[in-house]
Amino acid sequence: MSQYTASSPEEALSLLGSGQSVFIHSVAATPQVLVKALRDRVDSLRDVTIYHLLTTGDAPYTDEICKDSFHLKTFFVGPNTRKAINQGRAEYIPVFLSEIPQIFRRKIIPLDVALVQVSSPDRHGFCSLGPSVDMSLAGLQSARIKIAEINPQMPRSHGDGNLHISAFDKVVEVDYPLPSFPPQEPSETDLAIGNFVASLVEDGATIQAGIGVIPDAALAALKDHKNLGIHTEMFSDGLIPLVESGVITGTHKHINRHKIVSAFVLGTQKVYDFIHDNPLVQMMDVAYVNHTAVISQNPKVTAINSAIEVDLTGQVAADSIGTRIYSGIGGQMDYIRGASLSEGGKPIIALPSTTSKGKSRISACLNPGAGVVTTRAHVHYVVTEYGIADCYAKSMKESAENLIRIAHPDHRESLAKEARDFWGLPVNI
Repeated sequence: MSQYTASSPEEALSLLGSGQSVFIHSVAATPQVLVKALRDRVDSLRDVTIYHLLTTGDAPYTDEICKDSFHLKTFFVGPNTRKAINQGRAEYIPVFLSEIPQIFRRKIIPLDVALVQVSSPDRHGFCSLGPSVDMSLAGLQSARIKIAEINPQMPRSHGDGNLHISAFDKVVEVDYPLPSFPPQEPSETDLAIGNFVASLVEDGATIQAGIGVIPDAALAALKDHKNLGIHTEMFSDGLIPLVESGVITGTHKHINRHKIVSAFVLGTQKVYDFIHDNPLVQMMDVAYVNHTAVISQNPKVTAINSAIEVDLTGQVAADSIGTRIYSGIGGQMDYIRGASLSEGGKPIIALPSTTSKGKSRISACLNPGAGVVTTRAHVHYVVTEYGIADCYAKSMKESAENLIRIAHPDHRESLAKEARDFWGLPVNI
């Protein structure tokens, strides 16, 4: 049942023709060998459109020399595509992560070819999408032609991402480790933010937290909490100590009780080993994981998200710095809204009070051209190293005052003046 005939990367990609659309597997599961082979066909292909979320490794199809052969349209902008996006050689599609699967399944964006990476087939012939089910399952299922790298170093995860080897039109055998992203060492600012975030988390809460130094600092500060559950778009190494110490039990979750539910994982080999053949972890379709109605069924959902900038009325810019696209919409709104609708839920936006150059990230107005990812009507808590601003059901004046109090002290007076000048808000600080 697990037998198959392997092809070379070149033979596998001979199924791809000019003018077609290609989906590439996400995040840690990016099929590196197939990506290189795709780039090597630059002279024989024209007008191929590539779609993906965040990917790891190089994105050579965005090189200037490839502009007549490949054109990227991405749902999330990472370090490997940021330059091409902002130089106009690629395009960014702003959309909620929870809705991308239906965009593929309803053929709003029709796909010709999917390039994915999977585990070796088990004795029944089933392969796993490993750490990246997210919208990749929908991309794979929706494509006419399915091409897979089979990597024995790919973890086998439980959940939605298991497919029989017969589902693939071509398979290529590879053997390389998944990309490793070690946790950053938190600064004093990060630790302070993490402690304030942790103070908002109640025992029995269901947590959503992303990757990065602030989510890791918040998770580390939860070591004395009890009976936390996990329902999150993604997670990394920072979650493992809480599982091992018994802080995370999922006892109070109403759905997927006792299970850690996620759509993708990115970190070091430690977290890939953690999800391998672990029935505690359910890697599931992001249309389910990020669905507001699903999220809100669990109790005390505490969603921890980051931002680039927050203005004094509570508007959150998270995908762009002014007119420069930096990341993506992702699942922030999915979880902000889901947490808000959860009984006892707490949506949190956490960010340092200043940039590395000392500019305030609490601003009177967003930078010109910056996109609003989370509206002022959706914002509840904003956290910096100076404290917690509660903006929910507050007037614009009250929200501005609360936000100014958690801004860096060097900027509070000027922010108060700008609140009066720009918004006509007679704030008191």
